[in-house]
Amino acid sequence: MKIAIVGAGYVGLTTGACLAEIGHTVTCLDIDARRIARLKAGEMPIYEPGLEALSRVNREAGRLAYGDDVAAGVGDADAVFLAVGTPSGPDGDIDLTPIERAARQVAPNVRPDAVIVVKSTVVAGTARRLRRLVAEARGDERVPVAANPEFLREGSAVGDFLEADRIVAGADDRRSARCLRRIYRPLCQRGVPYVDTDTVNAEMVKYAANAFLALKIGFINHVADLCEAAGGDVADVARGVGLDRRIGAAFLAPGPGYGGSCFPKDTRAFAALGRRHGAPQWMIETLIDKNEERKRRLAARILGELERAGPGRNVAVLGLAFKARTDDVRESAALTVIPALQQARCRVSAHDPQAIETARPHLPGVALHDCPYRACEGADAVVILTEWDDYRALDLGRLASAARGRTIVDCRNLVDPAEARRHRLDLVGIGRPARRDARAAGTRPGGARDYERIAASPA
Repeated sequence: MKIAIVGAGYVGLTTGACLAEIGHTVTCLDIDARRIARLKAGEMPIYEPGLEALSRVNREAGRLAYGDDVAAGVGDADAVFLAVGTPSGPDGDIDLTPIERAARQVAPNVRPDAVIVVKSTVVAGTARRLRRLVAEARGDERVPVAANPEFLREGSAVGDFLEADRIVAGADDRRSARCLRRIYRPLCQRGVPYVDTDTVNAEMVKYAANAFLALKIGFINHVADLCEAAGGDVADVARGVGLDRRIGAAFLAPGPGYGGSCFPKDTRAFAALGRRHGAPQWMIETLIDKNEERKRRLAARILGELERAGPGRNVAVLGLAFKARTDDVRESAALTVIPALQQARCRVSAHDPQAIETARPHLPGVALHDCPYRACEGADAVVILTEWDDYRALDLGRLASAARGRTIVDCRNLVDPAEARRHRLDLVGIGRPARRDARAAGTRPGGARDYERIAASPA
């Protein structure tokens, strides 16, 4: 099939390369001429493992192309995917203006027997709303609009597409249903489950799934706090819980809270949808507040460790991306923690294997390094925020020699406590038993009252 994808961002580029890989002829379109020029020159504008190589192979095979003339690019397509951004509005609801603009732009130019497919994450009822807009723009109702949400995780998007847990195909008419099934037949033949439903249900599946996964993250973070207070170890607790097949181990790793382009935006939109329809999603509303609070409390906790260790105010932060295997810093813990440390007059240096350039505009005054040990030179405390394998494999002897202080605040529990002890480093983990000296003093790392006092006090 001939497929056009409007929007050459993360979702559009991944979808385009993967659809080409399973045999379709795909053109990725974007009004950003500079972005398209980079793509035509073989330069991938985003970091996603495996995507650049997959795109190159399919371009060379003649199955994948790029263009900046949207009107011309959709004219001969059997299906036109809309993969434009849906940013958050001030009340948390998504702004549909970009996708409505894209629908109006393509409507007069698509073939009357084509199908428009919404790939962007949109709230329930959007595909039906766009179908009305397309009909108005065309002056007829021949072109249907389907919903086909994406479930791509940054850092593993290619595998998530080609070896998907499921394909959710939302269609309100037989033609759209046949079109989607034809597009995904190669994956279905490999055994990928196919969920055939209407557009409203398909749109709801995406938000409900992301909300539930975000809840798992919030839940294990609360359990981690309880483990610290009660003397437990969240790693053992999470493993015991995750082995229950009804629950599963995924998303049960404690950390600094979720971030990125999906969970923050999608949970806010899900909550806004609930308010709009008179069905408030109180668990999600609470989760949103607690997730942001966790990042702020983490900054206070780091300040508390600095105060305990001595007068130094040099902090090395390892990890700027919201998660490993991506250069995306949107709503990452680093963008909350580092400014709070700077406000407390800390001098911050930082490292990330991929996100230095994407983080740079957001972190003025931070010394950014391409080597983690350089970032740690002279540090009174080292903070690990992102679960990169690079940090799991840190040479603690080299780190101890570079840093001035002995404190490591490991927000991902990557560092082996025995190795830290061997190098006489003071390791502070998440959801691990409080240190003996803290218990003896009647406090514990993470104690809310003490850290809130430190965060509020002048440096």
